[in-house]
Amino acid sequence: MSDTSQEVVRAYHARTKHRFEAYAEGPGQLDWDAQPAAFRHYPGAPVFELPLAADSFERCYGQLEKKPENEIAPDLASLGALLELSFGLSAWKTWGPSRWALRCNPSSGNLHPVEAWVLSAGLPGVGAGLQHYDPEQHALEGRALTAQAAGEAWLAIGLTSVMWREAWKYGERAFRYCQLDIGHAVGALAYAAALLGWEVVPVGATAEVLKHYLGLDRPDDFPPSRYAFTESEEPEILLAIRAPGLAMPPSAEPLAAWLDAADWQGKPTRIDPSPGYRWPAIDQVAAASREALSAPEAIGFAPLPPLVPHPTTTGAAQIIRQRRSGQRFDPHYALLRPAFYRMLDAVLPRPQLPWLAQTTPPRIHLLLFVLRVDGLPSGLYLLPRAPAAFSELPAALVPTDERFATRRPVAEFDPDCPPHLGLIQLAEMGLQEMQRLARSLSCHQDIASTSAFSLGMLGEFEAATATGHGYRELLREAGLVGQVLYLEAEAAEVRGTGIGCFFDDPVHQLVGLSGPRYQSVYHFTVGTPVTDARIETDPPYPQRQQEKP
Repeated sequence: MSDTSQEVVRAYHARTKHRFEAYAEGPGQLDWDAQPAAFRHYPGAPVFELPLAADSFERCYGQLEKKPENEIAPDLASLGALLELSFGLSAWKTWGPSRWALRCNPSSGNLHPVEAWVLSAGLPGVGAGLQHYDPEQHALEGRALTAQAAGEAWLAIGLTSVMWREAWKYGERAFRYCQLDIGHAVGALAYAAALLGWEVVPVGATAEVLKHYLGLDRPDDFPPSRYAFTESEEPEILLAIRAPGLAMPPSAEPLAAWLDAADWQGKPTRIDPSPGYRWPAIDQVAAASREALSAPEAIGFAPLPPLVPHPTTTGAAQIIRQRRSGQRFDPHYALLRPAFYRMLDAVLPRPQLPWLAQTTPPRIHLLLFVLRVDGLPSGLYLLPRAPAAFSELPAALVPTDERFATRRPVAEFDPDCPPHLGLIQLAEMGLQEMQRLARSLSCHQDIASTSAFSLGMLGEFEAATATGHGYRELLREAGLVGQVLYLEAEAAEVRGTGIGCFFDDPVHQLVGLSGPRYQSVYHFTVGTPVTDARIETDPPYPQRQQEKP
């Protein structure tokens, strides 16, 4: 009897846990000169350069929840802005002979497994059909262009993962990171759309259907190789854009027939001609977790007060472009409590940006290591993000440490804490002890202990993995939460960093979690960054700096 998808994903998660005594399986060494290609191109496909128009749509970050004064219709310029601020380059970095690109969407190790695809019809100035987005040149490559379809205009964005880009460095744990990156990418797209007054909503599409839409089931188009696993792209998610004058994409059969009749052009460039390793566990969990999510689930959002507009006057495009992953933090600075509470409030799911892009009810909750938040005692805190978790999650914590015996709602001793947050103090601890805990549990990384606070994202693992695809959804939700924290940190003039390396079970043991019901799936940290003056920063598209929006 073969394993069920549930058994495969649960076994994979257990197999890829980091432990104090050993890390998950990965390459023994890295040859940075043999890194997989960071950009994929489609030579032979027509190239349509997109305008760098994001600045012409700039609005204050704090006003993103409001619609622009004038409706912005989808066309070549607005599509260019959408893609520029979601998947485009944000800067080039140089240190000595090394030069690398940063993008608006973050990625584990800056490896960027996510590829973005545009499916559209009826947009002025934009070819109809399927086009690949090339972030290196900020251009569309016409993979399957066709005659303009009759009917209303529509626009959708498809996301895929080149999993080898992550596996090359992170080994078996790479599938986790690819799904986290998809969550970040969905969030990046949602924020870029909000700048234009648009919304991002998921479209139900099975992996096989999406694979066909995006031409990933055309094996003869891909470079021949003994190592085909390095070249393949994993279909992930299809997202529709709601904007003035746009309808939802056509249903599966008409859309597939429309694309089948298109003129398919171009062949993808090679990602890696000679990999040194192979990780079959990634192929297994990818196959098991493709189980179809037939349609996005209805999300019953908790009745929360509206999120108060952020007080920053900085533009949204500026904040999106300046987002970085902090590499070092200054432990001499504390984060003000209002900024801390605002960040936590922003990650609570509401029927607005960016949570409308989520496909399942919230199952991620935050275990907070508070280190340097002005006026708030250092210690362990808990932020449940769904109504049922307010009682169920604390009840599941059975620590042996007597310091956890008294749990206090923070709003009871801090009048500045919004009561609707539901923030709970699990234990008050000294700063040095908290530093030691945060650092040791995040693979001994200083960024987890020199920051203002760090956190572990506790996922409702048992419920999520009742289906194979639910595992992907859980990890993507964690990435989406991380994207909110990234941008909220920038708006507060500090910086965030996602942490994919942590010791899974020791985190559970600290707070007395046992069994598979809850699992730590992602860590994050926020603090005052220390800038490395040796690294030079150049604009993202220097060859096009003379362009005017």
